[in-house]
Amino acid sequence: MDLRMAEFPLLSLIIWLPVAGAVLLFLIPRRAEGLIKGLALVVALADLAVSLPLWFSFDRSFAGFQFVEKHPWIKALGVQYFLGVDGISVLFILLSALITILCILISWESITRKVKEFYIALLLTSAAMIGVFCALDLFLFYVFWEAMLIPMYLIIGIWGGPRRLYATIKFFLYTLIGSVLMLIGIIVIYFQAGTFEVPELVQMGLPQGLQLILFLAFFAAFAVKVPMWPVHTWLPDAHTEAPTAGSVILAGILIKMGAYGFLRFSLSFFPQATLALAVPMLVLSIVAIIYGALACLAQSDLKRLIAYSSVSHMGFVTLGIFSLTANGVEGAILQMINHGVVTGALFMCVGIVYDRTHSREISYYGGLASVMPIYAAFFLVFTMASIGLPGTNGFVGEFLILLGTFQAKKWAAALAATGVILGACYMLWLYQRVFCQKVNPQIARLPEMNLRETVALLPMLILVLWIGVYPKPFLSFMHVSVKALLQHVHSAGSAIPLSQLIKEGLHAVFPV
Repeated sequence: MDLRMAEFPLLSLIIWLPVAGAVLLFLIPRRAEGLIKGLALVVALADLAVSLPLWFSFDRSFAGFQFVEKHPWIKALGVQYFLGVDGISVLFILLSALITILCILISWESITRKVKEFYIALLLTSAAMIGVFCALDLFLFYVFWEAMLIPMYLIIGIWGGPRRLYATIKFFLYTLIGSVLMLIGIIVIYFQAGTFEVPELVQMGLPQGLQLILFLAFFAAFAVKVPMWPVHTWLPDAHTEAPTAGSVILAGILIKMGAYGFLRFSLSFFPQATLALAVPMLVLSIVAIIYGALACLAQSDLKRLIAYSSVSHMGFVTLGIFSLTANGVEGAILQMINHGVVTGALFMCVGIVYDRTHSREISYYGGLASVMPIYAAFFLVFTMASIGLPGTNGFVGEFLILLGTFQAKKWAAALAATGVILGACYMLWLYQRVFCQKVNPQIARLPEMNLRETVALLPMLILVLWIGVYPKPFLSFMHVSVKALLQHVHSAGSAIPLSQLIKEGLHAVFPV
């Protein structure tokens, strides 16, 4: 695979600038809360600023990795400090940098204890997430993948709700168990290929049976992170108990890592297993779409409803990925961006009213449109985007996914389309109950959104409309990289019968 080496270590700067900011925050006295918040915001803004060359200087006609940095790290194991981005990963770095800024803004007044520690954890989370999308060495990828768990564990466990310890431990155990299985898979790959370098591993030819075993090992980590049904149960609890910033990071970036892992590693390293398991993966995706939507109809808590909607929306993402068509995969990548924007914005909206009422119960509200009309207008746009109304970003992503799935498996597209209908049902019902009924006297005097809250939501609103009306600049990043990936997968030949692959996989594990 072609690589374009960087003349300037841009990716390292993007990753390590938040870490440097966290170190500076550590040195500031705890009582200087205003300085701590201001410095955290300046660091996050600077990180977005230094990320902008990825948008303007990225060669969209080149399928390989760009801005590549490669230096020896652990020579005894052949581990490299190896970074690079392609059309599949570049947009996630920009989204991560943007969401970090918005998390700082939305937490400005809601985080009142251990303020310094909170912003340190937030910046470290940002660095680890960006590192995941840049790493081109499997060992380095795993380091960033696990490093992200620690600050997220603290954000939920220290600043979360009443059941935060339960939610945190559940989140940690689910993700840790999956990650350990992936680590075993990484070790097996190393002994097979003698390297951790992703571009070299893409070209290796693993035995068919071993591909199945390794696909399942990586699947354990990625499926939990997405999260796919039935390993999704940690997500509603984590979202419900997390502070607003924690929920925004979970929805905006963290759960995208699982889908990104499928694209970067599962499809690239195990093409024959991918072809054989495509239909089971489509089935799991459809179950997640319908189950998540039905679960939303039963929720009474604002955060839990949006959390279950994430299960449904991410089902569309995995559906597009395993359709193994250009439209489906490009739609999945765009929908990951869209979901991060829309669901992150919805969680910020919930946080805005929660800071005023300290209630997430849907029944507590009613007639909020007449009390907070600007807030209601923002929420309405994000609701329409979540539904997939034409002219919003949600429509473009879902349309491409369903189009690509229809090209691959018509029955899968037909079943998945029911999720669009159910999505309209639960989101419109939510909006009707919260904004359009008789005003609840308890909320009759709630103050309208302030300038800081409006500024935090504006970038999300702009992205909803920009991608919805003119998605070409975003899709142009991924065309050639997705084409190269799918050519690699389909070059493995026709799908091997799953029963045969299972026999070969068992033989690889038990060679007797």
